Amino acid sequence: MKTIALCFALILLTTGTSVSAQGNNYGERHSGALNLGLGIGGYNGHYGYYGEVGHSLPVINVNYELGVARNFTLAPFISLYSYSDEHYTAIVAPVGVKGTFYLDEALNAGSKWDFYLAGSLGISLVSTTWDDQYNGDRSYYHSAHPLYLDFHVGTEYHISNQIGLFLDLSTGVSTIGLAFH
Repeated sequence: MKTIALCFALILLTTGTSVSAQGNNYGERHSGALNLGLGIGGYNGHYGYYGEVGHSLPVINVNYELGVARNFTLAPFISLYSYSDEHYTAIVAPVGVKGTFYLDEALNAGSKWDFYLAGSLGISLVSTTWDDQYNGDRSYYHSAHPLYLDFHVGTEYHISNQIGLFLDLSTGVSTIGLAFH
């Protein structure tokens, strides 16, 4: 599992480096944005925690957008959330890449607004710590597939040329946050 995660991270790093090294002007309005978000969500089916918890979990999300084509960016991302009960604590870190298509031109949006559709693909890295007194099945959550898949619709309001506020609604983790351009 760790080997797969390291290979995936290396692929993302290589892709990001080669994309940024292209030196083109594609997506320059959206490229170079560091997005920091807080939100709610959870596994949404991964390992079954979301259903067992019975409510959404607080989530931290960070991504950095790289322009690859007109109105299209790729953003390596990492999210972080945790869950605890009386027997264990799980820390979950989905990592991957988010592809975003901006609809600004199609919607004739003003310069203060961005509107987009996106999809995220990655893996969920999970670290589970069990209580020493727990005698049950400790392998229960290790059999699920680590694939992370999420679909998004969102908007950003540009407060200035350097800072924006965004709202990202998705099928798994929805966030609100700051974008630094």
